[in-house]
Amino acid sequence: MWKKWTRRAAILLAAAFLLNIAFYLVYPDVSRLKRERPVKTAFMTYREGQWRKAGLQRRIRQEWVPLSRISPYAVKAVIIAEDDKFWTHEGFDFGAIQKAIEKDLQKRRFKAGGSTISQQLVKNLYLTPAKNPVRKLKEALLTWRLERNLSKRRIIELYLNVAEWGEGIFGIEAAARHYFGKGADALTAREAAALAVVLPSPLRYHPVEGGRYVESRTEAVYRIMVRRGIVIPEYEEMLNEPAGNGQPPMQSTGDAANPGAAGAPGGADGTDGRDIGMETPPVGGAEGEKARQTPADVRK
Repeated sequence: MWKKWTRRAAILLAAAFLLNIAFYLVYPDVSRLKRERPVKTAFMTYREGQWRKAGLQRRIRQEWVPLSRISPYAVKAVIIAEDDKFWTHEGFDFGAIQKAIEKDLQKRRFKAGGSTISQQLVKNLYLTPAKNPVRKLKEALLTWRLERNLSKRRIIELYLNVAEWGEGIFGIEAAARHYFGKGADALTAREAAALAVVLPSPLRYHPVEGGRYVESRTEAVYRIMVRRGIVIPEYEEMLNEPAGNGQPPMQSTGDAANPGAAGAPGGADGTDGRDIGMETPPVGGAEGEKARQTPADVRK
C-alpha cells in the first residue's frame, strides 16, 4: 500500500514538473515583442525586491532608444564581448555551452555561463537569476521561441535597452548618460567597449573606474574592433581633438567613422545586421577567448 501511494506521488510530482515546463512552450506571448516595448522586466522586479528587503530607496533608471539612436560601436562591442556568433547562431552557442558544462563539472558547481544574447534577454525579460537546471530549461524553451518570432535586429535592440549596467541603471541610454554624460548615439569605440565588458557583472565592475581588469578587457575588445576595420583610430583621435576655436571636440554618432556599418540599424524589425553591414565575424583562437573572458563566479 505504501509503495503504491509513493509511486502515485512520484507520478503526480513528475506530471506537475512537466506541466510547469510545458507552460513556457505557449506563454508568455513573445511575438508581442515585435511591436511592444517591455515596460518592466522580471529582472527589474527582482532588483526592486532586493532593494525593499535591504531597506534601500532606489529606483529604476531607463530610457528606451531605438537601434537607430545607438552607436554602431556599442552594438558591435557588446556582440564581440558577449556573443560573437550572434548573427549566425539560432539562439544557442553549443561550443560555449560545452565549455561552460566542462567548467562546471571541474569545479563541481552550476555557475559558468555560455549564454547567448538571446538567452540573456529571455532571462532578463521573464525569469529569475537562479542558477539551476530547471531555470535553464525554461530559458532554452523561451529562447527557441524568441529566435523564431523576432529578427536579430529586434533581439539586440531589446537587449541593449533592458540590460543592467549598474545599480538601478538599465539600458544603454541610461548607462551612456550616467557614465559618460552623453546619449548612446554619441558613444565612442572605447566607451562602447568599456560598457560592453562590464555586462557580465555590472554591480561589481565600473566602466570608468573598473581598474586593471576592465581596462585590459576594454583594450582587448577595442583592438578587435580596430583589426576588423570597425574603428579607424586616426579618425577617433580627430573627433576627440578640440576644434581650436574654443569649441568642444566633435562627437561621433558611430557610423561616420565606421566603414563597416553602412547605415546604423533602425526600426524594430527588418533584415538582420548582416544586410546592413553590422555583422561581427566570429572571433577565433586566443583573440576571441581573451575578449570574452570573465571571472567564473560572475559570468551568467
